[in-house]
Amino acid sequence: MSIFDRPFDCKRDTAVVTGAGNGIGRAIALALVREGVRTLFADNNADTLGAAVGTAANPTLALSWVGDLAERAECDRLLADARKHLGLVTLFVHSASPPRREQDHALAVSDETWERMRAVNLDAGFHLGREIARSLIAAKSPGSMLYLTSLHAGTPRNLPHYSTTKAAMAMLVKELAKTLGRFGIRVNALVPGAVAAGGFVADPALARHIPLGRLGQADDLAPMALAVLSDRIAGYVSGASIVIDGGLSLTNWFDPPELD
Repeated sequence: MSIFDRPFDCKRDTAVVTGAGNGIGRAIALALVREGVRTLFADNNADTLGAAVGTAANPTLALSWVGDLAERAECDRLLADARKHLGLVTLFVHSASPPRREQDHALAVSDETWERMRAVNLDAGFHLGREIARSLIAAKSPGSMLYLTSLHAGTPRNLPHYSTTKAAMAMLVKELAKTLGRFGIRVNALVPGAVAAGGFVADPALARHIPLGRLGQADDLAPMALAVLSDRIAGYVSGASIVIDGGLSLTNWFDPPELD
């Protein structure tokens, strides 16, 4: 039997995916369900979340959770609900991120926008990952975590709140991987390029900068996400940031922002 036939232990593995109402998070959550993994889809938009869960290959394996991960109390509620409905969470994907607006450059971004981006991307990502790890350690169980960062963790995006939190998340992945590896818990990052999904409205003209000649789609990331999450396929991979961008990172296409 090929290692790709059953990447997960469906009797043991359960997953929580944040930002699962749309975009990359949705694609990954649906792919996990297709592999037979009981998965909690978490998002702050009930409509898009319901639509995502409604398209799951096996609806009995797809659970929905609506809440605002900018609030610590909601993060704790998510953890409690995941324990109640899934038991031990062995797979965690943090894809949630607030929308991005081109107007929010360094001289324009508000304190509220800055703080919300940090709260969802970084603070929630750290708190959820750490608490899931605590449960895995107590149960003496291996686990796998995946964070969605960005090419702009290393390249300015004219959106300082977004790029800065993604850079911090990239280091968080390394810190968690170093600390948790001794417990059999792997932590990695996927680094999307120009993916027309979620909060990113892609300009088709951007394709001319991409060696593979097209914008990415959310489904382009799901197969690699499953591979990295799977202990059978990627059991010796931890602390890695895997770029999925069609070659876009070979160029730097951003001009300085327009200032009014």
